[in-house]
Amino acid sequence: MQERWWEISILADRSLEEYVIWRLQQFGCDGLASQVQGSSLKFTAYINYTPTNWLDLAAVNLRLKQDAVVLAKPLPVFSCQVIWGEDWSSSWKANWHPQSLGDRLIIYPAWIEVQPDPQRLPVRIDPGSAFGTGAHATTQMSLEALEFRMWGADKITNFSFADIGCGSGILAIAALFLGAKQVFAVDTDGLAIEAMHHNCELNQINPDRFWVEQGSIEHLLAHLPEPVDGFACNIQAHIIAPMIKLFVKVVKPQGWGILSGILVDQAPEIMHQLTEQGWTVATVWKREQWSCLTIRRE
Repeated sequence: MQERWWEISILADRSLEEYVIWRLQQFGCDGLASQVQGSSLKFTAYINYTPTNWLDLAAVNLRLKQDAVVLAKPLPVFSCQVIWGEDWSSSWKANWHPQSLGDRLIIYPAWIEVQPDPQRLPVRIDPGSAFGTGAHATTQMSLEALEFRMWGADKITNFSFADIGCGSGILAIAALFLGAKQVFAVDTDGLAIEAMHHNCELNQINPDRFWVEQGSIEHLLAHLPEPVDGFACNIQAHIIAPMIKLFVKVVKPQGWGILSGILVDQAPEIMHQLTEQGWTVATVWKREQWSCLTIRRE
């Protein structure tokens, strides 16, 4: 018997993006995707039909509307329908196409054949239920910042990189293609670890070049053989903030970092905490309501 899924659609003001994603992830949704529709964002997510019922969905709808009321934003429009498993696998993939980012990268969905392009490095990604397809502004800025920071890294012996909260592994894999000899990655979500292993296989990366395990930044520090040259952390501001005091232990004295998943109005406080810990904020990138910081050691 084919598996059934709830397909959840939400049309919300762009300023509610972080809250909608958080609510859907907490609810246990898979295959979350979003697309711009005028001044709004349309979110599509999926969750197994059993044991989810109408009351569960109604509760999510209520919480989303409460978030909007508290923030004085327009109420989101919520709808859902039941679909079969084969429709789920094709529905959210249908609108995801190869995407060029920066000057050197192109992100390919795993189910689309890579077309040769001497100017770009193809990174194949099958996200599963992990965050990181290259479609979200925070991932795009992180990849572009990574390319900028790693220009010429292929000429450095044993350049190393760490991805804190790796999701699908898109940043770690891109770092390997851009010249890193070794990457280390952690995520607290076991599904993300599975996704990164799968994507490393898709990209035919030698297992000796990457280390990835489920865990926090403390777990990463406990297993790093030595500090790395650069790192990225694309999560959310409230998760990044308590880790700032540990970033200095992740990288070498001349190391650098990329931080994203930070709303524009959250950036000043994160920057203040970074400077208190001896970091210099080199650049601040902004896209839509999101910001991306590149930082370096003093």
